[in-house]
Amino acid sequence: MSVNNQPNESVRSHSVSPLHIEVVTETYPPEINGVAHTISMLVKGLRKSKHHVEVVRPRQVTDQIISQHKQNQSDFLVKSLPIPLYRELRMGMPAQRRLTNRWEQRRPDVVHIATEGPLGWSALKAASGLGIPVTSDFRTNFHAYSSLYKLGFLEPVIMGYMKYFHNATNCTMVPTEKLKTELQDSGLLNLKVIPRGVDTHQFSDALRSTQLRESWGALPTDIVLLSVGRLAVEKNLELMISSFEQARNIDSSVKLIVVGDGPMRESLQKKCPEAIFVGKKSGQELAEHYASADIFVFPSLTETFGNVTIEAMASGLAVIAYKHAAAGQLIESGKNGITIEPGNESAFIQAVTSTILNQSLIRRLGCSAITTAKEHSWEEIVRRTENIWHELINEKSNSLACHDKFIIPT
Repeated sequence: MSVNNQPNESVRSHSVSPLHIEVVTETYPPEINGVAHTISMLVKGLRKSKHHVEVVRPRQVTDQIISQHKQNQSDFLVKSLPIPLYRELRMGMPAQRRLTNRWEQRRPDVVHIATEGPLGWSALKAASGLGIPVTSDFRTNFHAYSSLYKLGFLEPVIMGYMKYFHNATNCTMVPTEKLKTELQDSGLLNLKVIPRGVDTHQFSDALRSTQLRESWGALPTDIVLLSVGRLAVEKNLELMISSFEQARNIDSSVKLIVVGDGPMRESLQKKCPEAIFVGKKSGQELAEHYASADIFVFPSLTETFGNVTIEAMASGLAVIAYKHAAAGQLIESGKNGITIEPGNESAFIQAVTSTILNQSLIRRLGCSAITTAKEHSWEEIVRRTENIWHELINEKSNSLACHDKFIIPT
């Protein structure tokens, strides 16, 4: 009989004093995007676990003027500028001196950097200079975006910066094993896989709304395709439109609901006036849109994870996506969704057109998807993240103790 002497991870992470954690991010709610949502859920979970968490972020348009010396302020705001190509989002300006002074006065146990912009770089330099453990997230394939925006010549430069940035941290968290392997091949070190979580209380098939479907002109037996996300070239939305058009050739009652906004919205609406563009949605309203559809069509190949995939699964939809990012990790094709080999556009369209004809398959895939989503709660993601930080802090403490032990007194 073997005995496992390793402590239970969920117990270990809560058996020590709460941590003081500085979370540095260029984007945060009320901004609507996957990074902002994921970071806010992590912060919420950490605070629920009694950690002291301060969010360091750019000042947003919606922020009121807040005194930076106000007591018990949960956000530390820095000056910001609009992000090129993403004008509705803002990036933080360099703030190394301010962060150094702040962290000298109130030293955190760990600094976690979610984005690699000027603010993230400032935080990395400030924390490293003070000897504070630093972790980072690899959340956005900026190097892959460059070719899509006709800036392919910048890809090696961007990847070089990302490699330098993340290798200067103690650990980089990535959402999938596949991405970990790809980044290791590119020279990134100290990678840990931490999947994204989903709030199965918010996203649920129980929120399916007959009234909402009627507003789309959908009868109970009609098939509704859904897209959720930023309307931008990196999302490969032309393939989504082509899939819908082919589906309508087979069944004219099929509907396409497009949730989100972005630079491609006007051109997509002109190209496909039959689709229903509803703009950005959030909270309960977003959850109802998910649950009231039938098939989630997601042709993107630039995601590091794709929160929308697991949100759609939690909502009971049949997901059709490339075998990439979250879909590649979570979906067993034909059992809890359908995945297609990346880049095979004809197979992607065929998957959509054949699935709309099989309502029993849609229901079966949706039910299995819910089961999968329930295995990825935010509570578990928070515990796994806490454990990484505790290990880093313990390693640093042991290293300092060892160093002090061998100092020769003068």
